[in-house]
Amino acid sequence: MVVSKRIVLHFPKRMVDRPIVYRLIKDYNLEFNILKASVTPQEEGLMVIALKGKQEDYDKGISYLTTAGVRIQSLSQDVTRNEERCTHCGACITICPTGAFELDLPTRRVNFDNEKCLACGLCILTCPPRAMEVHF
Repeated sequence: MVVSKRIVLHFPKRMVDRPIVYRLIKDYNLEFNILKASVTPQEEGLMVIALKGKQEDYDKGISYLTTAGVRIQSLSQDVTRNEERCTHCGACITICPTGAFELDLPTRRVNFDNEKCLACGLCILTCPPRAMEVHF
């Protein structure tokens, strides 16, 4: 069975100069796509990646990362909308490159699908009431 998941990797500063993603390819046969990265020498690194491969290889790759000291989070748990703040103005719909926002025509409410979100942050900058939040 092939799995495809988007995850957030937090690297301790001692690991930012190591070929972690390369090992996922070479040793665990995983395909990857870097969606966002912030890696600076002598500081903690952060990388949002999409991983794809056989379930067994994926599990082994995740085990390698955690054993190496990389903290892993599911991307979908990091992007949220504060429902109390959201006015459903729709500013987010036109700016989102992945179509994570959609207007429900009958109710005129904006729906957010965090599974489509890649945490680019554009909706945060665009949202007038600051309802979108990203927590890495």
